[in-house]
Amino acid sequence: MAGSGRVEIVNRYESKYLIPPVLMPEVRKYIAPFTVPDRFCKGDPPEYAITTLQLDTPSLAFHYAKELEQDDRFKLRVRTYGAIGSAPVFTEIKGKFQGIVVKARTMIPFGAWSQGLIYSTDLPDIFRSRQQENDFLKFRRLAWETNAQPTIIVRYVRESYVGLGRDYLRVTFDKKLEYCPHATWTGFGAGESWYSMDSSEAQAEDDSCVVLEIKTLEDVPIWVIDMVERFSLQRGGHCKHSTGIWKEALFNRMAVPRDIAMDFLVWSV
Repeated sequence: MAGSGRVEIVNRYESKYLIPPVLMPEVRKYIAPFTVPDRFCKGDPPEYAITTLQLDTPSLAFHYAKELEQDDRFKLRVRTYGAIGSAPVFTEIKGKFQGIVVKARTMIPFGAWSQGLIYSTDLPDIFRSRQQENDFLKFRRLAWETNAQPTIIVRYVRESYVGLGRDYLRVTFDKKLEYCPHATWTGFGAGESWYSMDSSEAQAEDDSCVVLEIKTLEDVPIWVIDMVERFSLQRGGHCKHSTGIWKEALFNRMAVPRDIAMDFLVWSV
């Protein structure tokens, strides 16, 4: 959550669908009776910007674990919201175990975030609870053990809704997807070149793909199942981290076999 200071530890199910922008108004109208805008969003439609620093190992182990759809895997990322510097930084450990998503998330004041925070043995007094401190130490330990480094930055605009029922449910539309390959620990892409993450290199910016995501804790509501059938939505994975890596490989700017990257471009169009 963009404005929350607490640690999130969430076990949930996630379903992703790649949809054309022209379908958004119909889907938005369909979900209106069952959802309300996320309270952290602004405007109509309700949106906020997300910028995420993706960490990976020197051999891109996190990326390949996703590409190979390993049953048990995790990744490390650092996320912020809105204009860079206007919101805290959140370190996240996101794992997937037998189809269930587990996420631990810790808030850090933006000015306190640095490479030294990861590699120093000291720990500043910046956490709001002992639990937050422990979760950050887990994040740092995993970064040490895997030699995880900044690999790529992704940013996009998220339109977000939450379910009206008592059970956890979120419906989000991610659009205007971009990535920055020149990742540093603190820059979050400021002053760098950004590249489109459209599913087709030929698409115009206004016609870029939209990632529809549905997140629930357990059973999917009947209306969600009906929506998928009504709009003939095809479920499929869409990892922003991996998409950016593959696109960089097409231009020989990242150590991923070019023939594999070309195959990716063919099936992602």
